[in-house]
Amino acid sequence: MIPRTIASQIRDDLLSSNKIVILYGPRQVGKTTLVREILSDMPLRKLEVNADQLKYNEVLSSRDLRKMQELIGHHELLFIDEAQNITNIGINLKILHDNLPHLKIIATGSSSFELANQLKEPLTGRTWTYRLFPISMLELSKQYTPFELKDQLETHLRFGTYPDVLSMQGSEAKIRYLQELASSYLYKDILQLSNIRNSDKIFKLLKLLAFQAGSLVSLHELGKSLEMSHETVNNYIDLLEKGFIVFRLSGFSRNLRKEVTKMNKVYFYDNGIRNMLIENFNPIDLRHDAGALWENFLIAERRKKIEYERMFGSTYFWRTYSGAELDYVEEREGRLQGFEFKWKAATAKPPATWLETYSNASYQLVNKENFLEFVM
Repeated sequence: MIPRTIASQIRDDLLSSNKIVILYGPRQVGKTTLVREILSDMPLRKLEVNADQLKYNEVLSSRDLRKMQELIGHHELLFIDEAQNITNIGINLKILHDNLPHLKIIATGSSSFELANQLKEPLTGRTWTYRLFPISMLELSKQYTPFELKDQLETHLRFGTYPDVLSMQGSEAKIRYLQELASSYLYKDILQLSNIRNSDKIFKLLKLLAFQAGSLVSLHELGKSLEMSHETVNNYIDLLEKGFIVFRLSGFSRNLRKEVTKMNKVYFYDNGIRNMLIENFNPIDLRHDAGALWENFLIAERRKKIEYERMFGSTYFWRTYSGAELDYVEEREGRLQGFEFKWKAATAKPPATWLETYSNASYQLVNKENFLEFVM
């Protein structure tokens, strides 16, 4: 089992606090496995319930403390899996938290937008929140040497890092799994919980975004292609973000009118899902999108690191209308760091406009030789 970075933090929160621990994340990234592993050595009487089962769902959505106490009995810790399926989960967890202060509670949910909406107000100040993503390089480094990680790199670029993918042998098995994951799980929560009727539009939008990974995205052009308003496209992308499939990066600007800020870039949390959408699992040397694949991988990995290590700051890309650009910018503690991603290049000069405009900013080239420093 690959050690997950946030395991010790979650364990400490459960043992030292009476706050409810919430673990969000896309389906199939190992949320249930992680919680079971954390709880396995805890000296507490534990009750695990799956909210997919109607008998538990009815009790935990009842707002009836007596019924919930009958379910919990003498258990000291309650683990609710797939908590997004419980109606009014927030108010019911509030009842348990306020009336059973010694009961420890941990809940997982694959639909961040639904679970967050239900939890935000009822549980204000009563939760610790975590997010789990596909396996990160940071986590793989606990099991593999830097040499091995570099040797595995092309496989991760092609097939991603979902836990089941990492345990499979052979390209055919990995591709089959990713196809099944997309068709069975990827849109399930979004379609069920957002009342979207045009599921084909979601798929077509994702496919267009996959082809444009690393490029500026025009909501107007996407709308024209999909015969939808740009407002609807924006709403759909927002749902895909909240469903942990994609995330946006906005343009950085502080001093120049000619800096691009009105358009975003969209990236995928997992390269395997992105490649499945465009039906291309070819080796990197046979691809025309190697640069986009590399950029998506690095920014997604950096995002996982930032989330897991609680690195506070802001992230952007940087581009001017005259063509100067940096793939990625971080602003942290008043300091700017600019990064350029190149799959093969050993050297690259920083854009002159970047250095002239932001004289105190740093610049770094990230390639396949030094990428581990960036993602770990």
